[in-house]
Amino acid sequence: MRRSLSWLRAVHLLVGLLLIGAPVAAQAQGAQAQAAPGYQTDFTKNELAARRARIYEAIGTNGIALVQGATGTAGLSVFRQANDFYYLSGIESPHAYLLLNGRSRTTTVYLPHRDDARERNEGKLLSVEDSALVMQVAGLERVRSLDRLAEDLVSADLIRPPAMMIHTPLAPMETGGDSRDELLAGQARAAADPWDGRPSREAHFVHLLQSRFPQFTVRDLSPTIDLLRAIKSPAEIALIRRATEIAGYGIIEAMRSTRPGVYEYQLDAAAKYQFYLNGARGDGYASIIGGGTNAYMGHYFRKTDVLKDGDLVLMDYAPDYRYYTSDVTRIWPVNGTFDKAQTALYEFIVAYRDALFRYIRPGVTSEDILDRAAADMRQYLVGKTFASAAHRRAVEAGLAFRGHFQHPVGMTVHDVGRIRGVKLEPGMVFTIDPMIWIPEERLYIRIEDMALVTPDGVENLSAFVPTSIADVQRTIAEEGLVQWRPPLSGTSTPARTGGSRR
Repeated sequence: MRRSLSWLRAVHLLVGLLLIGAPVAAQAQGAQAQAAPGYQTDFTKNELAARRARIYEAIGTNGIALVQGATGTAGLSVFRQANDFYYLSGIESPHAYLLLNGRSRTTTVYLPHRDDARERNEGKLLSVEDSALVMQVAGLERVRSLDRLAEDLVSADLIRPPAMMIHTPLAPMETGGDSRDELLAGQARAAADPWDGRPSREAHFVHLLQSRFPQFTVRDLSPTIDLLRAIKSPAEIALIRRATEIAGYGIIEAMRSTRPGVYEYQLDAAAKYQFYLNGARGDGYASIIGGGTNAYMGHYFRKTDVLKDGDLVLMDYAPDYRYYTSDVTRIWPVNGTFDKAQTALYEFIVAYRDALFRYIRPGVTSEDILDRAAADMRQYLVGKTFASAAHRRAVEAGLAFRGHFQHPVGMTVHDVGRIRGVKLEPGMVFTIDPMIWIPEERLYIRIEDMALVTPDGVENLSAFVPTSIADVQRTIAEEGLVQWRPPLSGTSTPARTGGSRR
């Protein structure tokens, strides 16, 4: 049933009132935000201490771990801490370092001195002058100024050989919006540019350590942190669940706003409204919104084309919510109704999604799940007809494709850790992403859902996002934000009407 405009306005008014009341505590604290630096409240200091204890165990009594935080931002960009640093400390100050001593099992954070001019513009940041507060809220043993780091490295038994080993992350630093695979690809492109060729920040840091303190042996800490991040704690799962809810409601709002003549970027705007309304700080990754053959490009980011009657539109999008994200994808008809050919392909993908989820549980491997789901789908295809031989070839090729079982999700969309070649464990979060390609028509059909391995099976965190043809078409028939609040005059989009959108 189409919602009336007055009802929709009433809902938005109610949401606005709730938003005014909801952050009262934060504002009471934040009204003095200029006088008191903030600190995260999603993880207890005991949970952060337990993570650091795992690092002590991994590096042993002859090791120290040294973790860089993110550098300050240029201009008016908003600072976001590096994921590994935040994971171990919860501290969001720029130019910070963590030193974890395996022998004493203590952690020191090195912070810059207070920058009065910056704080007058932006509010308080945790600095070395806040050492008592930092130790209290983060559970750290020591807080030192950044200029004491070199001195403390020397005192870590450097004068009595053999020197302790330094473990530091060598993987590219994640600071939101990009995952390790994209960051590594970017480093490769920079290295191939004869007019660039700069080393990565991690390579530069290792160079500084080895040139200043050649006695140290440097080891890669990234695999150790990756293992920790692969299994999500209940607090992390709560954040991922919330990020998935926000992602889903963003996609639902985009579905409602879809009709021929709307632009791809306007669906992005509809989803962003839900993201920011619900507390996201930005994108978990750039939205993928492709109408028609644009969807054939797996990571199509331009979003400049108009949506056309008869085409499908694919949307893959999730927010950056308190350092965690999600990964949800849906595909739906621009005109609101799947035609016969689209229905056959789409129902195959949905059935494949359901078959994959059917076999996820602790103790099994991705190979087991893929094999059993493919066997089910062979039976599914018996007696099924498709619009063309090309469509039939595409679904049959999908039975052999192993990429339907995709990637971990957590602090980044392509998160660290392994889900393939290992037995699944409770607390693993990853995507199930059945997909097919039809090169003859440059068509790409897929949906993507968030799987959480539980002690006795699996939970689809994104199951609430419309998937059945009836639910998808019902959602598209509702009035969307783009129609209720149309763009400024001069931007091409259909006018809002009260009648059928098809």
